[in-house]
Amino acid sequence: MQVVLDGVGYAYGDLPVLDGVSFSVAEGETAALIGPSGCGKSTLLNLVGGLLQQQVGRVSTPGAPPAGCLNPLTFVFQDFALLPWRSVAGNVALALEHHGLGRKEREGRINEVLTLCGLADFADALPRQLSGGMRQRVGIARAIAVKPAVLLMDEPLSALDAQTRELLMEDLVAIWARERTTTLYVTHNLSEAVRLADKVVVLSRRPGRIKRVVEVPVPVFERHKLDHAAALQALQDELWGLIKTEAQVADREVQDV
Repeated sequence: MQVVLDGVGYAYGDLPVLDGVSFSVAEGETAALIGPSGCGKSTLLNLVGGLLQQQVGRVSTPGAPPAGCLNPLTFVFQDFALLPWRSVAGNVALALEHHGLGRKEREGRINEVLTLCGLADFADALPRQLSGGMRQRVGIARAIAVKPAVLLMDEPLSALDAQTRELLMEDLVAIWARERTTTLYVTHNLSEAVRLADKVVVLSRRPGRIKRVVEVPVPVFERHKLDHAAALQALQDELWGLIKTEAQVADREVQDV
């Protein structure tokens, strides 16, 4: 499935948050959303996911969901939101309940995603026994267990330390290569955006408007190589140049509230 936004606007009462946002995410593509604080990134994600009702413009997801899809639009949040009394396997199983799956298929899906996310040896562990990175892997495994058509990720790595974030970025690249899930990824971290996305959608200060859509020219599996470090750093510098001034203004606004 694709994600298509056409002239999308949104306001919370008298406060406009998004204005005339139009872009698309092709099937199997990953698009990162960046911009100053308060520019409407999470609001846009919630509109795509149906957590907010559309006000202006149109959000659509043309195309057919993949075979075995149980939930076409699936979120991964910064907060791991794991049930502390359930094991790793039990937390993943939560997403599969009430879908009418037989025991064999349900267990097969759980084992598949635990292996894919590097959790096979931790199936019986409780969340409190895991590091932050491992807990977020559980959240990702739970999300992809339903074989979503579109994955909506709202700063999923922001609570993690730098080393853990690097490891999880490698995991995400491998997962997306296998699953080919259309992904909309909200982040404040420019290095994440450049490392993971096929393209980066840059939003302006509130109300968020499209400033630029920047394609990342280096194939995702090549980006860890030193040969591409200079080009990717230049792209990251370009993105920072697009948002720096407005980010400074937004930061002062947040502090004044």
